[in-house]
Amino acid sequence: MEDTSLRASWRWMLVTAIAPVAWGSTYVVTRAVLPAEPLWGAVIRALPAGLLLLLIARRRPHGAWWWRTAVLGVLNTGGFFALVYAVAQRLPSGVAATVMAASPLALMAAARIVLGQRARAVALVGGVAGIAGVALMLFGGDGPVDPVGILLALLALAGSATGYALATRWGGVDLVASTAWQLLAGGVLVLPSALVVEGAPPALDGPALAGFAYVTVVATALAFVAWFAGLRHLPAGTVGLIGLLNPVTGVVLGAVVAGEVLSGRQLAGLAIVLAGIAVGQVRRRPQSPSDSKRSSSARRT
Repeated sequence: MEDTSLRASWRWMLVTAIAPVAWGSTYVVTRAVLPAEPLWGAVIRALPAGLLLLLIARRRPHGAWWWRTAVLGVLNTGGFFALVYAVAQRLPSGVAATVMAASPLALMAAARIVLGQRARAVALVGGVAGIAGVALMLFGGDGPVDPVGILLALLALAGSATGYALATRWGGVDLVASTAWQLLAGGVLVLPSALVVEGAPPALDGPALAGFAYVTVVATALAFVAWFAGLRHLPAGTVGLIGLLNPVTGVVLGAVVAGEVLSGRQLAGLAIVLAGIAVGQVRRRPQSPSDSKRSSSARRT
């Protein structure tokens, strides 16, 4: 029974890993073929993905899910995309990535408050190691550190962590449908900001259309379904640590696809992040019936 449960956990971890790996791949795609307007990028990414999932699920929100969808759309997609855009404008990318690497710890805290899940010590250690590894990989110390940018990054962390915990608490509805509702709500909420800040939508050529097709189908629709599936079947700490594969994927693909050269410091940071993820998955072996009997006998003697 225990072996079956362990195998199921590993399967769900592999499913969850689809999300951060897909999200990490968007860095290369965005730099290579997508237009520079990030808000329109978020809209073009979220709305088609939400519509695609809605066509699959063929369900619309009902009852309390109308206002829940609005809340989750702000926290998990629309508001998060807008805050990350603002952070990117105010902070060097290495600083922003280092702050956002605290997402596993933020998710553990939100799960403790919203779901009553107590984080394991090894998961906390893994989260701290992840921050250190990402800082070593990406933070070069150059560029000013804007305190407003730091504040916005922390708001993005807290908002998305709260949204993920609430999505788990409000489970019980079809996974694909609830993901579709959140993406549609997020896209609709970002749309006015895109019009005001960036004007008309950008013209898309063939490579940009292909890039958005990948980002929409794989890095948004599939990735968010995988992420929320992981949150339904795994502890939040485990899911949060798996999310550290996002910056790892971005760095590795930058080297493999874009020909970026990794320094020794970056390789060391990469190793620390992977070690943090691995450490966070360590589980204490449960006592077998024979172990329990021996322990009871020892206590009686």
